[in-house]
Amino acid sequence: MTLLPMKRHLLLLPCLALLAASLAFTALPRAVAADQAAEKSGAQPAAGQLVPVDDKTDAAWLATARAAYPMDTCSVSGDKLDSGAMGKPQEYVLKRDGQPDRLVRFCCKDCVEDFNKDMAKYLKMIDAAAAAKAPAPKT
Repeated sequence: MTLLPMKRHLLLLPCLALLAASLAFTALPRAVAADQAAEKSGAQPAAGQLVPVDDKTDAAWLATARAAYPMDTCSVSGDKLDSGAMGKPQEYVLKRDGQPDRLVRFCCKDCVEDFNKDMAKYLKMIDAAAAAKAPAPKT
């Protein structure tokens, strides 16, 4: 009598394995499609953490980063930094694994949330401004 319930369990194992495999294979195409879309758009993953500039931030590094910052407007809103209307610019250090820290400036705290939603987009804008500001190579 105990063999009958055991046989039922043995029949369930292949069914569960088949179900798990089918779930894995349906998720895989979605992940691949997302990766391909990112490659086509040229977007680079820009995961990182914004840390507010504070008294613990290296003063020499901050002075150099401020002097080299390529934009006088907020990359998110387009509003002028240091305009007075929005108050003092909000400054953050972007920390990413394997990359040097970089300064990111905003006109207000509200722009930080939008920046975090599409970091790659805004970093591209800052990089483009830096490339445009760079001196032309001598020929």
